[in-house]
Formats: sequence, structure tokens, C-alpha cells
Amino acid sequence: MGLRAPLTCTHHLSLNTSIRVSENSISELEYRCRRNMFTNSRRRELTDEEIREIFFNSDDEGDYNSESSGSDSDSEERLPPNLVSLERNPELGEGDDDVEENPEEGPSVVPCSRPEGPVPVEEVRSSDWRTAVNFTTPGPGIEFDSSISGVQNPPETPTAVNCFRMFLSVETVGEIVEETNRYASEQQGKTAIGVIGKLSKWVPTCVNEVYTFLAIALLMGLVRKSTLREYWSTDPVLLTPFFASVFSQDRFLNLLRCLHFVNPAHADIRDPLNKIRNVFNALTSAFKRSFIPYKDLCVDESLMLWKGRLGFRQYIPSKRHRFGIKFFVLCDVVTGYVQDMVIYTGATTSIESTEGLGVSGSVVMTLLAPHLGKGRVLYVDNWYSSPMLFQHLLHQGTGACGTVRLNRRGMPTFPKKMKRGEVTFREKGTQLAVKWQDKRDVNFLTTVHPSSMAQSGRLDHFTGEPKVKPACVLDYNKKMGAVDRADMITSFVDCARKSTKWYKKLFFHLLDTAVLNAYTVHRKLSALAFTSKYKSQPALLMRVFH
Repeated sequence: MGLRAPLTCTHHLSLNTSIRVSENSISELEYRCRRNMFTNSRRRELTDEEIREIFFNSDDEGDYNSESSGSDSDSEERLPPNLVSLERNPELGEGDDDVEENPEEGPSVVPCSRPEGPVPVEEVRSSDWRTAVNFTTPGPGIEFDSSISGVQNPPETPTAVNCFRMFLSVETVGEIVEETNRYASEQQGKTAIGVIGKLSKWVPTCVNEVYTFLAIALLMGLVRKSTLREYWSTDPVLLTPFFASVFSQDRFLNLLRCLHFVNPAHADIRDPLNKIRNVFNALTSAFKRSFIPYKDLCVDESLMLWKGRLGFRQYIPSKRHRFGIKFFVLCDVVTGYVQDMVIYTGATTSIESTEGLGVSGSVVMTLLAPHLGKGRVLYVDNWYSSPMLFQHLLHQGTGACGTVRLNRRGMPTFPKKMKRGEVTFREKGTQLAVKWQDKRDVNFLTTVHPSSMAQSGRLDHFTGEPKVKPACVLDYNKKMGAVDRADMITSFVDCARKSTKWYKKLFFHLLDTAVLNAYTVHRKLSALAFTSKYKSQPALLMRVFH
């Protein structure tokens, strides 16, 4: 029989005779070495004499003295508490609950004090589901407090420009000014001696001038022309004297050429967004800091058009632009406020991975992190929805509703063929799965709706009777489109123009989002009702830097 040696202390065998090792000798050797490991301040090698004594005197069941550990005490040595618990219950391992002996009641398990960690993801099995009849989901179990929602730290005078500066602050613009001046000086140094170019007229810019430059760029989103030079055209047909009264053509083009956001010497080259990371972080932090959303939230994808070369360019055929930079966006359903966003860059995307939820679930948990445990309800599409994600959100006091794919792990089985208008409900105590046959199969998963049908407010053209739909479908149709609505609004006054630098176009796209949020905040602070007539937004933009 070979020696088992799960020991950390080093030992040597220098015996010339073969020794038959009994099970007692092995257990005693393990005991002696473990005791030596836990009682000595430093590890010590066992001598040959000590090893021989263990093997040859293994039949002696007497008490072990403390001499081997270097102690002068003649009293019986006690095992450390962790080894005592292992000896009494071999099934307990490291990190399990300690066992504390009570002379009257015997050993009792005492829970260890551990720091609070992340909530584990609960496994959901297809066999957990059953047919639902008059079933009502329990919901997140937390009453949402709407009194905390709304604009935070509003300016003393809620003018349009002050609302905009809540997001693009003077400090952020100051960093842009510093990097723009540095980059312009660097480009001037690369110009060959004797060559007179446009940058020969460069003078350092300042914060006020950059704010004015941004105002002109926003105005160009309202006054559309095919090229930038047409804004300074003297042709009576194309003449717009306002632009020439603010900037000369060469000065505006120089500012646009030298617009820069980070010093490459200080940037993290491993980050695909290093060219604009600091501005992106500043804006998203301001978005989260300036507004607390209402109860209903939605997460969806957005796409900024970009057809040039870019490592993380995406193709989404369902989007209007199809090619571009993809965003994961969190929006408030009531106001359309863009609460947070994450840019997809492949494996380096800035999300916190949640084991068991995959990429889509991790995106949701990253965006919702500040809003969990407050009784909110999330609306998502079938790329994000899964029984495990919804159960995980429910454990953290957040409801959810969304379309779902039937091949998601943990989804119940439904009849494959159903007639139009038929509906099937499945429940597992906390979640409700729905399959409703409309023009095509419609599959839903919810933790906040009952298994009931509701009138949609429309009439069936064939029967003349009111149309009925599952309650979760009606609610989802009302609350899911916030991200697409934000994209639609910004598309009316989009100031981003075609560029050879992807990070410049991304900056102007973020600028449009900041203007949208400033518009939302301005309407809230001015006690103006929100309207679906988005033509009122261009009027705000014209006054932003007036």
C-alpha cells in the first residue's frame, strides 16, 4: 500500500527495511502533520526518528504529548476548532459551518459570519411548470416609492442651457478644450517648414468657444445642407448668414479637425473606446446622477450608423441603419429619459458577468444594478428574456415582462399547433409563461401579470366583437418602445455627420442623447406636459446656447 500524503509538511523516509504501514499509522501521520501545520507558526520537517516512532508505535492508542510540537507543556494538546469539526463530521469541509460542543445538548451547528455576496442564480427546470388557471403572479413584493423619482439636483434657474450643462458640464468641456489645443499644437509641429496650411491660422480655443461650436453643430441638424461649406455659401439660393456671423468657415473646420478627447500617451490602448472613454463615462455618469427613473424601465438595443472600418462594428438587419456601433440602452418608460448605456465592443464590453445568465442577462444586471430591490418593473425583448433571469430579478425585488424564445433553458412546453385567438398559460409559482396565437405565435414571460385576457379597445373586422389579448401583451405594447422612441426623436435633429473618425461621430451621437435628456429635464422642471408632437424639441435646441 502506498503512502497517502495530502500534507503540507515535508518528510523523508530513509529506512533500509520494508515497513508494513497500517491504516492506524497513516491516520496518525496525517494527524501529527496537520497538528504541526496548525499549531506551529512556521512549517517544520519531521525527522527520521519521529517518522519511525509513528510507524513502529502505531498500535499504542495512548495520548499524544505536546513534545513533538516543541511545547514544554505536559497537558493534553487540543486540536484546532476546524480540525475538531472535521473529526466529528467528516462531511464538513473548509468554509462550512463550525461545530460547537454543548456538554448538555451535544454538538450544535453555529452559522459562520460571512460577508454578503451576490445572490446566486436559481436553476429553473422545464418540469417545474404546470397549467395556470386564474393564476396571479406574486410580483417583486416591494412597493415602489414614486416620490423619489424625477430630476435630482436641479439648477436654480431651469433654463435650457442650464439643463444642458447638467450633462455636458464646464469641467468636461474644459478637458475637451485642453486635448483639442494639445492635438492642434502636435499637428502644427508635423507640418513641413515653409508649407502654409489651414492650421497656420490656429489660435488656442477656450470653453466658451467650444460651447458655441457645439451650438452651431446642433443647429446644423436643423438646417440641413449637403456639405459643410454650403453653410458659408454666398449664393443667394443657399445663403444662411447666421453661420458666418458666428464663425468663419476656416475656424469652424479647424475646430472640427482638431477636436480631440484624450491624450494617447495616457490612454489604455487595450480599451477599444480609449479615444472617447473619458467623455462617454462623464456623460453616462451625469445621466445616472441627474435623474431617478420611475417604476417602469426598458432595455433595448440602439444602433449608430457607421459603415467604415471598425473592429466592433455590428450588423443588425432589423434596425434602420443595419451597420454601425451597437448600444445597450436603459430608458425610463414614462419620460423617455436615457438612464444609462453600454457600448458593445465584443469580448471587452464593459459589463459585469453574472454566472448562469450569459451575455444578455449580464447586460441587464449591469444596467439595472443601481435600481434593484426597489419594486421596479423591467420590459425587454426576447434576446434578453429567460426564466433564470426573471427569477434572479424577482429575488432582488424587481419584476420583469417580455417576449421570450421557447428554446430558452427552463421554458415549459406548449402545444405546437394552435388556432388564431387561442392562448395557453403555464405557471411555476412566481412566473407566468404565455403562448398566444395571433397572426403568428406570440410567446411571453412575466412575473407581474395575471393569467387573464383583456380588451384591446379595437374591434375584430370579421366578427365585430372587441378584440381581446393577454394582459401582459397589452402592457408590453404600451411600455416597451421607449428606446426606439428616443432614437426616433434624435433622428429628427441628428447633428452627427459623415466622418472618417468614428470617435468624432460617436461624440456627436452622445451629444444628441444629452440634448434629448436636457429636453426631458427642462420639460419636467418647467411643469410642461409631455407631448407626442416632437416638433417642439427643435425650438428648444435653437435656444440652448442663445
